[in-house]
Amino acid sequence: MGMDLYAGTLTRYYARNWKTSTQQWAEENGYSYNRIGPDGPMEQEEKPDPEEVRSSMEEWRDSILAVLKNSGVESPSWPENNEAPYYTDKPDWDAWLALILTAACAITGETVPPTVEKGWGDDLWDLPVIQKAQEERKWGLLNGAELWLPFPDRFCFDCPNPLGNPVTIGTIGGILYELEELNRLLWKAEEDEILSWTTTEGYPPDGEIGPDGKMHQITVHTTYDTLSLAKFAYSILYRAARFSQENQVPILLDY
Repeated sequence: MGMDLYAGTLTRYYARNWKTSTQQWAEENGYSYNRIGPDGPMEQEEKPDPEEVRSSMEEWRDSILAVLKNSGVESPSWPENNEAPYYTDKPDWDAWLALILTAACAITGETVPPTVEKGWGDDLWDLPVIQKAQEERKWGLLNGAELWLPFPDRFCFDCPNPLGNPVTIGTIGGILYELEELNRLLWKAEEDEILSWTTTEGYPPDGEIGPDGKMHQITVHTTYDTLSLAKFAYSILYRAARFSQENQVPILLDY
């Protein structure tokens, strides 16, 4: 199962009024594309009513704000609608987990493994370096956050998401701080360089588009450069966090 990163209103996300980066590319280049969910192609499912979704998202948002307020944490609200712009890109699991592993190694002083295998991350959370890093830093990224709310303060908490599934929730202030710290520890890269990593780093191409407009396979890669994957995922998350901060919208993992 693949993984995308989405930054935008929860209404637009759960109303399915958005397209993944792969879907956008396919449509722009004349390819058919179907998103496959647990019950089959998502395009064949009836989309929920956007107004009903918006009402549900506002209710969920307000309940979160009320719980935080009762705990002594005053956090700002954010707008929910089905029209606001969104940002999305596809780090996929191998790069996303490489980012988490790299962050853990940077914090603990461990050496980042030079390579990872395709589909490598099933035992990530059991690795001693991850557990040691979790003890040293209470970062949402290191604790498996799947949703970040547009709050400036740094904290994370466990809570049901809008579908009632338990998740770890972080904040935009928190993830921006974590990304800044990771960059300071490892790369000390300027923003222009960070933004370039979505095109200069990541997965090596398995194929290329030929003059006939068809995909021609070169090779199937099963081993990846860990730091290159981490930089690729970092750049996508950095873009999403900046977009979230500027537009006051959440970020969530889609898989």
